[in-house]
Amino acid sequence: MDLWHNVAFFYLVTTVIKFAVIAGFVLTVAALLTWMERRQSAYMQDRMGPHRASFFSFRGKPVTLWGLVHVIADSTKMLFKEPFMPGAADAFVFQLAPAVGFVSSLMIMAFVPFGPDLHTGLEAPWDVIPLQLVRVDGGLLWILAMGSLGIYGTALAGWSSNNKFALLGGIRASAQSVSYEIALGLTLVGMLMVSGSSELSAMLEVQRGDILGGWLPRWGLFLQPVGAMLYFIAAMAETKRAPFDMPEGESEIIGYFVEYSSMGFGLFMLGEFVEVVVLAALFSTVFLGGWMPPGMAVDGSVHLGPLTLAAGSVGLALLGMATFAFKVLLMCVLQLQVRWTLPRFRYDQLMDVGWKMLLPWSLVNMVVSMAAIWWDPTFTKLLQLNGVLTFLFVLVVAAGPKRTERAAPQGMALGDSHGH
Repeated sequence: MDLWHNVAFFYLVTTVIKFAVIAGFVLTVAALLTWMERRQSAYMQDRMGPHRASFFSFRGKPVTLWGLVHVIADSTKMLFKEPFMPGAADAFVFQLAPAVGFVSSLMIMAFVPFGPDLHTGLEAPWDVIPLQLVRVDGGLLWILAMGSLGIYGTALAGWSSNNKFALLGGIRASAQSVSYEIALGLTLVGMLMVSGSSELSAMLEVQRGDILGGWLPRWGLFLQPVGAMLYFIAAMAETKRAPFDMPEGESEIIGYFVEYSSMGFGLFMLGEFVEVVVLAALFSTVFLGGWMPPGMAVDGSVHLGPLTLAAGSVGLALLGMATFAFKVLLMCVLQLQVRWTLPRFRYDQLMDVGWKMLLPWSLVNMVVSMAAIWWDPTFTKLLQLNGVLTFLFVLVVAAGPKRTERAAPQGMALGDSHGH
């Protein structure tokens, strides 16, 4: 009985610590993304960006910390702002909806490994601490299930607001999520076949080592380049951010959160940035080697000049966590770059991308990967065929859709014109 209590206490303490690390990292990065988005868009548009909020002045000049004080100012305003609820709204569902999407997105991070297994040197069962909150078979399936629950938050918010524009935004979000979830799942089938497992730690094991004679790391990005591109596009559509922000079209329907204020709106806004962090973490784990730094040996050790970090050591755990954080931040910056580069799709274009481009290409990638792995289990043929598929995919994207000339108005020839 004493041993059982000791084991339970050990797992309880380690679980609480890992949860605090995951939640602290995700929420901190999500809060910083509110500043990064403004700052990055300002640089792209030749503006100053956030620079007014300050705590104090030094030599007559306000100390703005490059606009970082705006993060504290925004959160403070939302905490103390008076909440508003429409009189005809469903009170319980209206208050529940913002938390549904936020919590479901945060729960996905429980299945993502953020570092290597840490060897403590103690006796079993205290000898290994996995730097992953939940490790279960079918972890990727649980992630897809948790991600699909987030759509209930937007749908319930639109319905419970008793506002036709909010309801229209909720319906758009539901249709968009259903359209892209199929392609999202199919883009991951290639990596499932390569790794032979749906558990994220096992998917990382197959990415250990190098390919092409040591020129490239054995990451999923090089084993499944087409699947990585398709997954990134489909996952961005699932986050409902530009250029896929049809459910929130401010210039059209305002969005499903039109009736929310105070922390209700704050949870929706923060939930979007949490989804950005979660997408970056999943992409980094499945396609960028997760916590594994480039040059990692097959036995799990890392050679940094004269220093060698052995598998299971504290040094390797710290390096792995830093590598994972760097990859996540890099993918977050890429998403913000796309968000401020591409204009919003029309609704018909949004559906065409999901059903006529992503879905067929994901099926082609799945069939080609299956044939290549059956032909050559060493993945040599897979690399060659994926190179050809990547080239064709780039050509299709560069060519764009077929353009048709608009018919001239009745009574006017194509060559007629008025004015200069």
